[in-house]
Amino acid sequence: MLHFGFENALDLARTSLGPLASRVQLHNGYVEAAPMGPFDAASCLLTLHFTTEADRLRTLREIHSRLKPGGVFVAMHYSIPHNPEERELWLSRCAEFAISSGVDRNQARTSAELIGQQLPILSPKEDEALMREAGFNEISTFYIGLAFRGWVARASTQAD
Repeated sequence: MLHFGFENALDLARTSLGPLASRVQLHNGYVEAAPMGPFDAASCLLTLHFTTEADRLRTLREIHSRLKPGGVFVAMHYSIPHNPEERELWLSRCAEFAISSGVDRNQARTSAELIGQQLPILSPKEDEALMREAGFNEISTFYIGLAFRGWVARASTQAD
């Protein structure tokens, strides 16, 4: 395990912000711990693939409720097709990348298999449909790498 000398992600964020840290309020917890805003932008990175479809929709709605109309939302997480052959292909690519980076072959393959079995990974179409249902529009993919996908979207206005 790597240790960077930070007790948690908030310490890392505070350090990364450097002199700008005084302009930021960091909150530890679930989305409900965040102030109501309204905010110009929000991000949700590498977390939604741990949530069920219902919790994901609830989380997306909570994020949307904290954004100004037209506010920007960026999300990135595992998102792969449900077709078993395609799903295995995407997860095997993750394992092969880990192996090429020095991870033990058996460990990498076991990890990819467990990810596929245990995480409630949705397809890109399902993820985008949930974002729309939560009130986001102008949804656009900006990143695809291995089994990860990233989107940028805007919070709908009342007129949308």
